[in-house]
Amino acid sequence: MKPTPVQTASYLIAVAILLGTVHLKLVSALFAGMLVYTLIHKLAPLLARLFSGRAARIAATAIVAAVVVAAVSAGAFALLYHLKSGDTAGLPQLWARMAEIIDGANATLPAWITERLPASGDEIKVAVVTWLQAHSAEVRGVGKEVGVTVVHILIGGILGAMIAVSASSEAPDRKPLAKALRERAAVFHDAFGRVVIGQGKISLINTTLTGIYLAIILPAAGVHLPFIKTMLAVTLIVGILPVVGNLISNTVIVVVSASVSFSAALASLVFLVLLHKGEYFLSAKILGHQVSARAWEMLLAMLVMEAAFGVPGIAVAPVFYAYMRAELMRAKLV
Repeated sequence: MKPTPVQTASYLIAVAILLGTVHLKLVSALFAGMLVYTLIHKLAPLLARLFSGRAARIAATAIVAAVVVAAVSAGAFALLYHLKSGDTAGLPQLWARMAEIIDGANATLPAWITERLPASGDEIKVAVVTWLQAHSAEVRGVGKEVGVTVVHILIGGILGAMIAVSASSEAPDRKPLAKALRERAAVFHDAFGRVVIGQGKISLINTTLTGIYLAIILPAAGVHLPFIKTMLAVTLIVGILPVVGNLISNTVIVVVSASVSFSAALASLVFLVLLHKGEYFLSAKILGHQVSARAWEMLLAMLVMEAAFGVPGIAVAPVFYAYMRAELMRAKLV
């Protein structure tokens, strides 16, 4: 059936909003808002069943919204506090140990590698300071972007909670365009939920395999690494950052492995490279299954979005493609 002018307008507005979100670097706000909204949408009906009346349901939704925001904030604070203040295996101890490992690299790494590295910790500090002085503008820009991203996440989460509460109190829209836009939002929300489930499976598999390697395979081979729990926590936290997150976690694991032997560092590097290469295809397969798409379709979507928008394009590709396919299926075009 041919779409009406109002439906066509709602499609164009939805596309403009999504592309504008990427162009204006508001992806973090969008995802934070959708995640909070989805959690509230799933949990609020369970609490609302205990109450009767529209006002009670609105109050139940507001309570769930407050609990979700508080729980997410408390969880993040507790995890960061543990990493920062651990007596023997916290983040400061991990960074200090990494500095010692790099400082003593001559004892474990081959000569053809160490001769290209700074000879001591002091030389590393000098090199870092020199680089920071030469790239001070870029460093300030990165710091500013991190701060802006955190603010976007907070605002996005608050907006998601506010929209969820208001949605439970508003009467259904009767005007055509408003109704059509609500339909677009509902389809996008469903697509986002499907992708979140898929991403949760991928994250669980990635963390589990890394944990098996660090806590089982290496000890079975006689290699015992320190800071295993902290490294897994770092992997879990930075794993939400596409590409950069993998680089950070891989560097930490490989450097700590180098404290034992060059062979352990090389084995860790090979394992992590194979894991993340396999994760790319696993991601396409799992997410494709969640949205009823083939793996190659999801890979192609990631490739196109990365070429168009860079790293943010990879992050939004599964959600945007899931939404596009859902709309096409609703229109019986695929």
